[in-house]
Amino acid sequence: MITAGDFRNGMTFEEDGNVMQIVEFQHVKPGKGAAFVRTKVRNVITGSVVEKTYNPTAKFPTAFVERKDMEYSYNDGDLYYFMDPESYDMVPINSGELSDNFKFVKENMMCKVLSYKGKVFGVEPPTFVELEVTDTEPGIKGDTATNATKPATVETGAEIKVPLFINTGDRIRIDTRTCEYMERA
Repeated sequence: MITAGDFRNGMTFEEDGNVMQIVEFQHVKPGKGAAFVRTKVRNVITGSVVEKTYNPTAKFPTAFVERKDMEYSYNDGDLYYFMDPESYDMVPINSGELSDNFKFVKENMMCKVLSYKGKVFGVEPPTFVELEVTDTEPGIKGDTATNATKPATVETGAEIKVPLFINTGDRIRIDTRTCEYMERA
């Protein structure tokens, strides 16, 4: 059992026969009245996202979600295929199940495929990825008085903000949770 006061992003719990995953949460302590937890939760089965408020002492049973390492192989239109490294089975996953940060994943990268009672509902990319910058404007010398950034396109086609000293061809490390530049690789 977990309480609403223990909520964290990505946690799963059961409520009214549905499995819910926390997308966002915020503990609110108003000056007058009782504290509450404002959340944005996603129904794992249907994919719908709803905003709800909970009493911090409300208890919910934990939903056990299977997290399995699988290798991203290729995509074919709206289907993305992942290979199980133990059985070599190919599992097709609809593009709607992929998160926004999947744009940093290239072929043959290991990802965690999330499922509940056999139904896949999400894919977690690796926390850090190293990608090559394919297109960015050249930095101008002397233009670094502050920590200025410029847009850059990486080899997967995703766009990210990078410091001015990064050039085309550089390999950079990206944090997929925040979609931000970390360092040169």
